[in-house]
Amino acid sequence: MPSPRIRVFIVDDHPLVRDWLATLLRQQPDFEMCGQAENAADALAGMAARPPDVAVIDLSLQSGSGFDLIKDLLARKPAPRIVVLSMHEEVLYAERALRAGASGYVTKRESTSRIIAAIRAVHAGQIYASPELLGQLAERMVGRGPGRAAGTVETLSDRELDVFRRLGQGQGTRRIAEDLRLSMKTVQAYCARIKDKLGLANVSELMREAVRWIENERRE
Repeated sequence: MPSPRIRVFIVDDHPLVRDWLATLLRQQPDFEMCGQAENAADALAGMAARPPDVAVIDLSLQSGSGFDLIKDLLARKPAPRIVVLSMHEEVLYAERALRAGASGYVTKRESTSRIIAAIRAVHAGQIYASPELLGQLAERMVGRGPGRAAGTVETLSDRELDVFRRLGQGQGTRRIAEDLRLSMKTVQAYCARIKDKLGLANVSELMREAVRWIENERRE
């Protein structure tokens, strides 16, 4: 008797990425597509209707937080296993995603074979990341890699990092509040905490630093 196919749900706010990944997964005889969504709210509703074995999630959603989505899904019974498929190659994001409960981390620049391998691995109960990334994570765990130095982005919480990233992409506090479903007052409080943690004097410095950080990300 053949084994049941692995049910997969895709969450990404880019339609082309969702269509490409869905096509790729349908070509695998052991996979079954059970849905896709472009934001966290639709993902939660879709996975409630058709629970997947594995959810493939992009952290940088326009509406909602990828980190929050991971935590919300893992609070469900049964919880899906999660693979993060991200544009971010930094160990900063991978460490946070795994700490939030993801079982796999793959960048969008990696080969399709690695994406397929990641889904199969996490479904089997394993942790999956590229050998290079696993090496960097191991170095951080034993204290040989860069730590969370004061005044760096590393010191920000997941929510603060999300707000900081959106500021760097040119979003105003009202738009951020709408996308993350927070009050303006809450977003402003996050901005104040980010400014203090990074040692910035005012909002103008905060905006410049956020834009600079995003530009550096895109060059790497």
